Amino acid sequence: MKMKNYVLQILLCALLLTGCAGSAAQKEGESREIQFHNQNAAASEKITAAQLEKEQESDGAIPQAEAAYIGKQQTGLFHYERLTQEEQVVYAEILKTLQNFEKEVALSCTDADMIEKVFQCVLNDHPEIFYVDGYTVTRYTLRETVKKIVFSGTYQISREEAEKKQEQIGEYVKECLSGMEQGLDEYGKVKYIYEYIINETEYDAKAPDNQNICSVLIGRKSVCQGYAKATQYLLQKAGIEATLIMGRVSEGEGHAWNLVRLDGNYYYVDTTWGDASYQIVEGSSDQMLESIPPINYDYLCVTTEQLEKTHVIDSVIEPPLCQSMEDNYYVREGCYFTELDDEKLKKVFSGAYAEKSNYVTLKCSDEKVYQEMYQYMIEDQGIFTYLNAQEGKVSYAENRKQLSLSFWL
Repeated sequence: MKMKNYVLQILLCALLLTGCAGSAAQKEGESREIQFHNQNAAASEKITAAQLEKEQESDGAIPQAEAAYIGKQQTGLFHYERLTQEEQVVYAEILKTLQNFEKEVALSCTDADMIEKVFQCVLNDHPEIFYVDGYTVTRYTLRETVKKIVFSGTYQISREEAEKKQEQIGEYVKECLSGMEQGLDEYGKVKYIYEYIINETEYDAKAPDNQNICSVLIGRKSVCQGYAKATQYLLQKAGIEATLIMGRVSEGEGHAWNLVRLDGNYYYVDTTWGDASYQIVEGSSDQMLESIPPINYDYLCVTTEQLEKTHVIDSVIEPPLCQSMEDNYYVREGCYFTELDDEKLKKVFSGAYAEKSNYVTLKCSDEKVYQEMYQYMIEDQGIFTYLNAQEGKVSYAENRKQLSLSFWL
């Protein structure tokens, strides 16, 4: 960019979980002001009204009518639908820019904070934009007033490289969805994809591309954000509304998972925490693997109350309160107990044996029911009423925080 005598402010921004730094060398005789905030850098020079008008002749934002048309295509996308009309226009402008690998696109917005918010909303709704790791905005000001902001995506790879990766992603999607049983309801589709990703993916903090879908759908190794974006991507391909939710685990570490909508109700899904390999990597020994079910269903279609026992939500858009238990895994699978029920226990264990399952997990509705279940099944050894055990021994795991008991068959 040629140096001119105008106020030019450049903001460098990056995705959550990635960082960026900016610097600017001061030219002799120029008036510059460097500010650092939230890992963003800003620099400034001066401009005249005539020069600004000339710049605006060559740079124009996407026409709002066109942006509004693009926005109408975003139905069913959680973050987009909760933005203001002005933010939705900016959303459409940024989305089109990123989809086309464009740079230096003037936006209709002059609020840098709004751009940061909307940019994150675009990426949270669109896991297919795996080739973007941040953005830059160039802010033009006349005196103290911002007159124009020019937006550029920062792309990890070229369009050609992205197209090649998209072909590989398409092969994974075809393989995955072709194995899905025909006629499944929405819950059945979510359960299938949850299990498929867990069975096909290994938790690996050093996996390449672990902040996007390529790590799971190509490399089959990832971390939480890769799991969550891949889950979202496959669910969207299967016709399920899903978005990315950011936050932290209770210990303070950054984390990502999904919000899904089934039959009009919202639920949380955390595929990463459903994968036993995640628990092993996080410090469990090989011996402990024997006491961990290969798939943990405690995080398949759960309520806000259940999720917040272990997660802290820190989303750019306030998520809805998830209260329905209708499509919770344990409810749908008949393993949710609101009271100690002998007949229901017989049905659960006989069904597990008939399906040749390796283990059974029982979920209790509250602490009182959990204590009754633990007393009866463990301390009073009622478990042997339901097992085909020859040696009078059983392996089990208890999760007091999630009010569940698991038994190996």
